[in-house]
This record gives sequence, C-alpha cells and structure tokens, in this order.
Amino acid sequence: MLPLIPRPAELARRSGFFALHNGVRVVAGPGAGRAADLLTSVVGSGHGPEIRLDLRPGLGPEEYELDVAEDRVTLVATREAGLFHGVQTLRQLGADQWPCLRIRDRPKLAWRGVLLDVARHFMPLEFLYEFTDLIALHKYNVLHLHLTDDQGWRLEIEGRPKLTEIGAWRSESMVGAAGSTLFDGVPHGGFYTRAELRGLVAHAAARGVRVVPEIDLPGHVRAALAAYPELGNHPDRPLPVWTEWGISPDILGMHDEALDFCRDVLTQTAGIFPSRHLHVGGDECPTTQWETAPAARDRARALGLDGTAGLHSWFLGELHGFLGELGRQAVCWDETGHSPGTLPSGMTVASWRDAGHGAQAVARGHQVIMAPHTSTYFDYPQTDGPGEPPRELVTTLADVHAYDPLAGNLPVADPDNGGRPGVVGTQAQLWTEHAPTPDHVRQLAFPRLCALAESAWSPGPRDYAGFQARLAGHLDLLRALNALPKERVRFPGAVPVPRKPRT
Repeated sequence: MLPLIPRPAELARRSGFFALHNGVRVVAGPGAGRAADLLTSVVGSGHGPEIRLDLRPGLGPEEYELDVAEDRVTLVATREAGLFHGVQTLRQLGADQWPCLRIRDRPKLAWRGVLLDVARHFMPLEFLYEFTDLIALHKYNVLHLHLTDDQGWRLEIEGRPKLTEIGAWRSESMVGAAGSTLFDGVPHGGFYTRAELRGLVAHAAARGVRVVPEIDLPGHVRAALAAYPELGNHPDRPLPVWTEWGISPDILGMHDEALDFCRDVLTQTAGIFPSRHLHVGGDECPTTQWETAPAARDRARALGLDGTAGLHSWFLGELHGFLGELGRQAVCWDETGHSPGTLPSGMTVASWRDAGHGAQAVARGHQVIMAPHTSTYFDYPQTDGPGEPPRELVTTLADVHAYDPLAGNLPVADPDNGGRPGVVGTQAQLWTEHAPTPDHVRQLAFPRLCALAESAWSPGPRDYAGFQARLAGHLDLLRALNALPKERVRFPGAVPVPRKPRT
C-alpha cells in the first residue's frame, strides 16, 4: 500500500518504477514554472528522463492528473493549485524511485486550513516556513496565523510602535491550565516585521498555501491595551500584557478612537496579506466593561440598542463592512450558532464550539468553516497518559480521522464565491498556551494533521485501518523531514488527565 496522505480520489497501480537516482529533467509548460521549481527543489536537476508539468483545460480548480511510467512522468492540471498538489503527491512517493501509476485526484472541500497561534507563544520565523512546507505536503491550502491576543501582539504596524515595543512582550507565563497560581518567571515575546510576513506569504504562495491573518477584536486585546490604554474602557488604568491564560475582561472601548485603530490595523494587515479572507476574531468577548463605560452607553443609545451587549454584533458588522470596502471577506469565530440578525449575513463564520452550531449558521445563510473543538483542537491531549497538555478533553488520532465536516449532508460552498451558504471547509487549531516551542507544536500536530487532511480532502467513507497502514510508511517521511520531535517533549504544567466521554 502506497503511503499517500491524504488518500487520492482515484489511483491505479501499474508494474515498474520511474528511477530518480540517475537524475531527471523537470520541464514546465506555460504557467507551470512555480510548480516545476518546487519539484526541482525536491528531485534536483539532471539530464535523465523527463517529468513534464502542464496546464490544460478540463479539470477542477485544484484537480490534477498524474501519470508515472518507467520512462517519463506527466503532471497535468487546469490551475496552478492542482500542479502544486501533484508535486506533493510525488514528494510522498519516494526519494529514489516512484511506482508506475495513474492518479486523478481532487479535494472534497476547498478550505483546508491549519491555525497556528503565535500570539500566546511566539514561534521563530524559520519554523513558520518549515510548518508551511509541512501543511502543503498534506494538501492543506490555508495557514491561519493567530497574530494577536491578550498575551502578545506579533504584527508590526506603522505609526503604532508601542504595539510591538510593549504589546509583544510579557513578564512571565502561567504554568498549567487557566486559573493556575503558578508562573514561570521567564519573560517572553517577539514579533514579525512587515517584510518578514511578506516573505512568508510569498513562500507559502509558491506552495499553493494562502496565509490568512487573524487580528482578534474586540476582546482578546489586552496586549494592545497595554500598549495604548486609551483604546480601552478605562484609559486611566495602565495594564501590563496579560501573563495568564483564559479570557481577560479588558476589551476595546466603543469610542471613535478605538474604531479608528481597528480600521488602521486592518488596512495595514490587508496590505501585507493578499488573502481574500481576513479573520477578525470576535470570540469570547465579555461585555461587562461596556455597561459602565460612557462611550459604550452613548453608542448603544445612539444606535437604539436595548443594552450595551448588542454593541458586539454591531461592531462585527462595522468590521465586516469596512473589510468589504477593502475588497476583503471578513471571517469571525462563531460560538453559539447565533440568532438571526446578530451577524452580517455575508460574514464567514468559523464554528468552533459545536458542529451543530455550524449547521445552524449554514441554515441562516452563512458560509462556514467547520472547526469544532472536540475534533480539531490539537492543543488537546492525544492520549489520557501523563506528559500531555493540561487540558481535560482527549482527542485521539482515531477521533480526528472519524470526523466528517459534512455530517448531516451539509451543503458544500466555494469560499471564493461569497454568496451561496454551506460548508467551505475545515481546519485544525494549534493553540499554544501550553506549547512554548516548535517541538511542542510538532508533537501536537502530528500525526493528527494527517488524519484531518483525509477528512478535508478524501472522498468516501473513512477507512481507519487503511489510513493506519498508509500512515506507518508516511511517518518515515515525516521523520526524514524533521517534522517530528527527536524525543517526546513534556508540556508545561502537564498532569495525567482522565478522559471525558465524548458527546
């Protein structure tokens, strides 16, 4: 069995092999140059048999056809994205020789993403490059960067230097789950320049991955308020960058200065990231401070709202409209399935609490990214043994593989055609409260990212036994790529956790 992950839609084996050890010639037709460059970086360049990449009409947006014979290889797609996927299939077939075969392959869902939280723990830029390569290998096409939160601001913004001078650094970090009284006493921080992020965007694009930034608003902004207290509801109270996990009660004020800040940051963020989608957070926003803030009360009164809590939906609507003016599509977290009218109908929602909420959002006319925490939060323990992250719910490899983003026959939608409601895709979440280093991220990510790749890409029913058989060989490739930590790492505050029943 070939160790291909995700499983191709159609594969037919033939006898014989295409040898790589004597050198090959990678030939690119018009428009195939970047995919050919990516393949050349893997197989090298020589004067042996030919590998030809061509763009031809007739296939789907990410579909490709791959034909491996003993004397030549042809890879054909209608769009560059299909060629990139075909190159990743070739990478997985081996380093010395490829079995003769014919593959016709296409994804089940258009949005196949991985969120990496660099706000709770800053990750080195070189690791972001490496991680992008790894998700592309598994045919993910979205890297969702969670760039801002209570514990850190990681994005350089012109004209607002304190965001990175102050907001990017905290004095220490909590050890253990939210509510712990233990702290490590170690300062932590870092940020990315605009040039560094543009370089990452270009690197990702040359592998068929788009980088979707997230600026979390109007909650999860303690780091921004530490830099600029005047943006909050108590401008006279200096705040440090938050050192705890969980949800800070400090949120943006609803005055013009705070709204101008949001517009400025989103405009500059859109100037760095060309992705059509831009995530504005919107989750876990305690609105208590607005109840006594004069600006928030005046705003609610002027808008005719029953109370200040309604400002949350109004605020997200303002961001949605503003991003629309910039030619971008706003994405927000959806916690409840929401009531009709509480979110703009055109807003894309990422449903994280419950898959049922995602189904409700589809029914109310939204395009939805399915991200239920029970199946896609990879900061959760993988086993109920010791040394795992201090989280209660265990999400095993089998749990992830069994997950179906379209359960209940939900309709599929195209994220690049904003309009028709449905599921545009799914994504994994790698929150980093308890993952301070790249090795912690690697251990959390794999092999569960392999399982979710199948849920997002491969058609038909799940075959866990077949997946495990393919994974055994695929893990050898991941080890060769240093995608797995060389030895098992222990997570800060790790404790044995009893497994909770899944519902």
